[in-house]
Amino acid sequence: MSNPLPPPLPPNPITPAPQRNRTAFKALSFALVGVVNTGIDFVIFLAAYKGLGLALVPANVTSWLVAVSASYVMNSVFTFAAESGRRLRWRDYGKFVGSGVAGLLANTATLVIASYWLPVIGAKLLAILASFIVNFSLSHFLVFRQPRSDAVPD
Repeated sequence: MSNPLPPPLPPNPITPAPQRNRTAFKALSFALVGVVNTGIDFVIFLAAYKGLGLALVPANVTSWLVAVSASYVMNSVFTFAAESGRRLRWRDYGKFVGSGVAGLLANTATLVIASYWLPVIGAKLLAILASFIVNFSLSHFLVFRQPRSDAVPD
């Protein structure tokens, strides 16, 4: 008897539509978490700077630490729920904070460089875009990546 099934198709080098849609949804969810996170950062910064009288840098670092922590929780529970199992892990938190620092560096470098050619507001908007790309990419491919089937759980 001959095999009635056709031979398997070769792998498609282009990402299938459902995968593109999942990634687009994650990017949108990540952006929405970022909007909420920006509000948290701003409120904590004002409270630390105006309310507690902290200097600019300590107030900014304090608000960033609170905001990045809230962002990790929101992204673990919503954006990357399938990858994280909605579980919070210290190792993933450390990677998330590290990726946040990378985003902060990308943001600052873009802001400074772009400010030579653009008005500061335009440079800041470009810097936000740069940090979004860095933060989402690192979160998607490093912090919350799909576990390998042979990986040992934390």
